[in-house]
Amino acid sequence: MTDLEQYFRNNQNRLIHKWQHYFDIYERYFAKYRGQEVVILEIGVFHGGSLQMWKHYFGDKAKIYGIDIDPKCKELEEENIQIFIGSQADRAFLQQVKAQIPDIDILIDDGGHTMQQQIVSFEELYAKVKPNGIYLCEDTMTSYWLEYGGGLRRRGTFIEYSKNFVDSLHAWHSGQAAFKKDQLTESLASVAFYDGIVVLEKKPREKPQTLQSGQSSFESESPAPKSRWQKWKYQALLSINKVLQRLKLPGFIWR
Repeated sequence: MTDLEQYFRNNQNRLIHKWQHYFDIYERYFAKYRGQEVVILEIGVFHGGSLQMWKHYFGDKAKIYGIDIDPKCKELEEENIQIFIGSQADRAFLQQVKAQIPDIDILIDDGGHTMQQQIVSFEELYAKVKPNGIYLCEDTMTSYWLEYGGGLRRRGTFIEYSKNFVDSLHAWHSGQAAFKKDQLTESLASVAFYDGIVVLEKKPREKPQTLQSGQSSFESESPAPKSRWQKWKYQALLSINKVLQRLKLPGFIWR
């Protein structure tokens, strides 16, 4: 049992509501920040219990901020915990919060869990997370819940939106004019999908370089076409696959 889960199960302070399997995920990404001068922003204060849990877990050096739409949550502030009242779907409000807090080490979106809230929060706050920080959106199972506007492969859900992060990771390798690198390509080390959680680990990135080392075990044949026939075959293969690519059909390999 992780320290966070043990705190949760022994909690006699303010109410906390979490899925049990989240604690292992938290530990995996958050443990390295313990005892550090870390800045935490959690969207969704609820009864304030999770803010107290982060304060206990990360230690006295942590600066913890919360966002909630319920004005009563302002009463839950305490030492090293500051709470902003407003909607996470309000871009102007989020921009005001960004201007008032330092850059963020860990952002946890545990707010209203609607598609608009999760997407707007990501678009406004991802850049506020430090270059080596963590952006964690939880309760993403609502992307499959009808009452939240969800459904399998339904357009507009956060899960469908976040599938694009995988493409951004690989944009360096694209030859398509319409598929170019973006802010994620240059700032995202990894994206991980868990049951109910999407985690983005940030890290400044440059264009990947392929390297070799060591001695060849045998002579390798050059992949470049040599004969006129091979060159024609290669160009034909590219042309066929370009058409199939535009039609979003499976590729063709000519052996």
